Amino acid sequence: MTVTTETRHFRTLFISDIHLGSKAARTDFLLDFLRYHEAETLVLVGDIVDGWRLKRNWYWPQGCNDVVQKLLRKARKGTRIVYIPGNHDEFLRSFPGVHFGGIEVAERMIHEAADGKRYLVLHGDEFDVVVRNIRLLAYLGDWAYDAAIAINVVLAAIRRKLHLPYWSFSAWAKLQVKQAINFIGEFQNVVAEEARRNNVDGVICGHIHHATMEDIGDIRYINTGDWVESCTAIAEHIDGTFELISWQKIALTADIKALPMPKDKREDMQAA
Repeated sequence: MTVTTETRHFRTLFISDIHLGSKAARTDFLLDFLRYHEAETLVLVGDIVDGWRLKRNWYWPQGCNDVVQKLLRKARKGTRIVYIPGNHDEFLRSFPGVHFGGIEVAERMIHEAADGKRYLVLHGDEFDVVVRNIRLLAYLGDWAYDAAIAINVVLAAIRRKLHLPYWSFSAWAKLQVKQAINFIGEFQNVVAEEARRNNVDGVICGHIHHATMEDIGDIRYINTGDWVESCTAIAEHIDGTFELISWQKIALTADIKALPMPKDKREDMQAA
C-alpha cells in the first residue's frame, strides 16, 4: 500500500553525519527528506562535509551541490540554520559565530525546547578517545569503513542473485567492533555526564552513527544517527516533544518525488 507523503512542519530539525564528499553519502534520500520537512530552525550537528575523505580523494558529484544549494535556499527563505562542526569538518571550528550564506557556525549550543527543557547540542567527537588521542588509528578506522562500504556493494549484488535479503556488512562490522570495546555505551555515558556538568536536561549529538532517544539517569540522550546508512533525523514538535525519523523506511512506501537513484542502491533499500 502506497502512502502519500505531505510536507511536515516542525519547530526544530537536527541532522548530522551526512559526509558530503563520501561515495557512501545518501544525498538522494536527504534531498527528498529536506523537500518534505520544514522547520523554524535546522541544526547541522557535525560531519556534514567529509573533509578527511576529500583530502584523500576529491569526490563531489552533483548531489553534494544540490544538498548545499537546498540548505542555502532554506536559509534565504527564513529558516535559521546552525552548523556545529564535527571531526570530519573540523576546519570550520576556526569560524565560530561566522555566517556563511545565512548559515551560522557554532562550536556547540544550548537548545531550549518549547516545553522549557534545555539540551546541550554538540557533535560528540571530543568524547571519543580514539579521535582525540589516537589520531592515526581514527584515520585508519575511517579508511576501513570506506572499504566496508565497498564490500557492501559486492555482497549486495551476490545476495540479490541468490535471492537473499539485504544485509549490511559495514553496519555489522562497525557494531561488532564497538560492542567489543563497549564503545557506544561508554560514549553515551560520557556525553550524558557532560550534559550534567552544563546543568541541562538532555544532550543532542551525532558522531557514532547510532540513532536513538533514551534516558541515561536524569539526562535525555538523543543521537541523530547519520545519512550514510540509517538516514535518520531528530525532529522537535511544536509542543517540545521529540521524534526520531527514519526516512529510508518512509521513502520506500511513500508516493514521493524521489530524485534518480542508482538502480543497485534502490534494489538494496527495497530488499532491506
